[in-house]
Amino acid sequence: MEILDGKKISNQIKEEIAVEVAQMKERGEKVPHLAAVLVGNDGASLTYVGSKVRSCKKIGFESTLIHLPEDTTEEALLKQVAELNANPDIDGYIVQLPLPKHIDEEKVLLAVDPNKDVDGFHPTNFGKMALDMESFIPATPFGIMELLRRYDVDTSGKHAVVIGRSHIVGRPISILMSQKGKAADATVTLTHSRTKDLKSITLQADIVVSALGVPNFLKADMVKDGVVVIDVGITRVPDETKEKGYYITGDVDFENVSKKASYITPVPGGVGPMTIAMLLKNTLLARERHKTKEA
Repeated sequence: MEILDGKKISNQIKEEIAVEVAQMKERGEKVPHLAAVLVGNDGASLTYVGSKVRSCKKIGFESTLIHLPEDTTEEALLKQVAELNANPDIDGYIVQLPLPKHIDEEKVLLAVDPNKDVDGFHPTNFGKMALDMESFIPATPFGIMELLRRYDVDTSGKHAVVIGRSHIVGRPISILMSQKGKAADATVTLTHSRTKDLKSITLQADIVVSALGVPNFLKADMVKDGVVVIDVGITRVPDETKEKGYYITGDVDFENVSKKASYITPVPGGVGPMTIAMLLKNTLLARERHKTKEA
């Protein structure tokens, strides 16, 4: 069994990006600039956005954090989005989800300029991705694909089962793995909460991608020997014995499933770090595309 070490690979990717940014500076070019919009004080979102800002600094990007109060109106947030769209200094930006309940997430995401949508959530980017055209790929599926590529995991002709049909992970990874290319060419089954007899399907899988958000959902008796397991789940489980009052776990019963797996991602340290690395990669791509247009 081999651990798919997302922390190690994400650091490699960041180092590669840092080299490119240093070369941009030497040539006197503008370096990539990533902005993040955070509304309210959700703990997980604050942690995630803080990690993005620190990563930007480490690799030489410019970064801007726009932290708005919880009671920010939808109109005010849309105005902020319009300003970011119009600002030529910003190459890419994200609007951190979830948003407060009084704001229509769909309306906000549709207002984002697809050319600056480094989260890859805009329908224009999603549609281009589905058609295998140049686009911004959602960072988590992009990170999964890169992890599989860098570990040379054989996916060609394999049966991949995706658990979870979200627009952020499940649906896009099912599309990407079915396309032509490295870490792809798989036969993909997309399953979800209404799938009947899920265990009979996962037992057929050469690769399982679990993106449910249900702690320890995937058990050892649900997978065959030699399976490749990608655990996208990340859940805070309350535990008073821990210093923070909780511990982080994934969708997979790691201790038992890892005994049957050929490759497996840990939680934490698997898919999570890759998500941030690929967001930075998308921002670098955005800068390069803007540079081409400027030329």
